[in-house]
Amino acid sequence: MFGLKKWRRKRSFRNGLNDNQLAILRDNVPYYDHLPDNLRSKLEGLTNVFLDEKSFEGCAGLNLTKEIKVTIAAQACILLLGIDDLSTFYEGLRSVLVYPETYVARIKNQNNGIFVEEGYQQRQGEAWERGHVVLAWNEVKRGARDISDGQNLVFHEFAHQLDYDYGATSQINDPESNYMSWPWVIGNEYNNLLEALRRNQKTLIDEYGAQNVAEFFAVVTEYFFEKPIELRQKHPDLYQQLTEFYRQDPAAYIQS
Repeated sequence: MFGLKKWRRKRSFRNGLNDNQLAILRDNVPYYDHLPDNLRSKLEGLTNVFLDEKSFEGCAGLNLTKEIKVTIAAQACILLLGIDDLSTFYEGLRSVLVYPETYVARIKNQNNGIFVEEGYQQRQGEAWERGHVVLAWNEVKRGARDISDGQNLVFHEFAHQLDYDYGATSQINDPESNYMSWPWVIGNEYNNLLEALRRNQKTLIDEYGAQNVAEFFAVVTEYFFEKPIELRQKHPDLYQQLTEFYRQDPAAYIQS
């Protein structure tokens, strides 16, 4: 079964996108134009694998179109441009749920570990550990439009999905982690952000990343792909760890 899946992925990868899909990619995902030729071709192949394999669902009456699917799939696959082996490909992802715009989600919060407070919260997107990524289409388009603002909803939520798939943040702040290892660097950078915010210091990394290490990883992923030069200059150790995780070096082709 596994061999058949990998064979199908390779076939989808080789087929790439048709002219209509490629036109959508070029119009809606300007990041594509900044990639070197070999990565453009690779992104087309990976996007087709995603479209062939992953499920999309429209929410709140949204009619799913080719534009929506291609725009989301292509951005999700930018995070995978460093992979060469198609044996793993967002394995934990069950479906992508798309709302037309920012939506309202019901939330539950514990108060002192005893009482549960229920309420509602407006959201642009979220990723669930059981395999669903939820996105607001208007925010997907906004995030894709500017490739140098460090804000991309698809990058953020699919970084969470990779975290669920690979446990990227599961060992952060492990006291036994080696100096300059992935857990040590990510944990140290996260704690530095917390300290800088406590001191009211200006930071490159958005304060949203201070919520927890999972959000920190998702936020710095956005900066890694959209503001790589600045991230490399101000956080070289963090940038190096991200290049090893994603097997990419966006600073080589994205000017920000």
